[in-house]
Amino acid sequence: MRLRDKVAIVTGSASGFGRTTAARFAEEGARVVVADLDADGGAETAALLERVGSEAVVVVADVSTTDGARAATAAAVERFGGVDILVNNAGIVQGTMRDTWDVDDELWDRVIAVNLRSVYACTRASAPHMVAGGGGSIVSVASIAASVCVGGAAYAASKAGILGYTRHISHELARHRVRANCVSPGYMRSPMTTGERVGLTPEQQEAQLATFGKRVPMGHVGSTLDIAEAILYLASDESAYVTGQELVVDGGYVVR
Repeated sequence: MRLRDKVAIVTGSASGFGRTTAARFAEEGARVVVADLDADGGAETAALLERVGSEAVVVVADVSTTDGARAATAAAVERFGGVDILVNNAGIVQGTMRDTWDVDDELWDRVIAVNLRSVYACTRASAPHMVAGGGGSIVSVASIAASVCVGGAAYAASKAGILGYTRHISHELARHRVRANCVSPGYMRSPMTTGERVGLTPEQQEAQLATFGKRVPMGHVGSTLDIAEAILYLASDESAYVTGQELVVDGGYVVR
């Protein structure tokens, strides 16, 4: 098991990339803090982890706030004795207001807070425990939107900020044996991409995914498991000499 006896915090793990990542971590021996605002979804994720023999604790919190980030970290320390891995996955999409001049202040601030400030808040809360424990791994979910024009200006700014922040802290934390890396998904089959969260019917969701898939050189969208496996690699000792990097998982979209 690649994560035997490790303690992980996975934000935004009530669904999507976060849930699949938490499940893979559990299968590899980790104990997991499921951090999300969705209490019911978080409980479902925790039950999934426990069915494969792992231990899980659910923290219902807004991890874009200092208090929410500290609550998730405190749960890991109090329940499991420390923090070895932090997955900064919590995120929201920009929706239909894609151009900068269409985005009101409230939406801009919310996208930046959930997508970028949460990475800062959770890293700030967790990193000292990793340093005290002799090392750790921070993996943040960015996006191809940091490099190409998809998703909208606020979303792109938030994800580009994750890349810059990760590169900076990787240098600061390297001497403490704490690594920091990013995974950048492309078009994936996830609740944020399918349109499920904005009320599209199953038929409309499949049509939207098919349209996205035509833009990808490999001819189809990816899955949440594709992202979870990339996160698992960066969280595990298999990537022990990798820090400050972006792993793009997009079927070749960025280099098309």
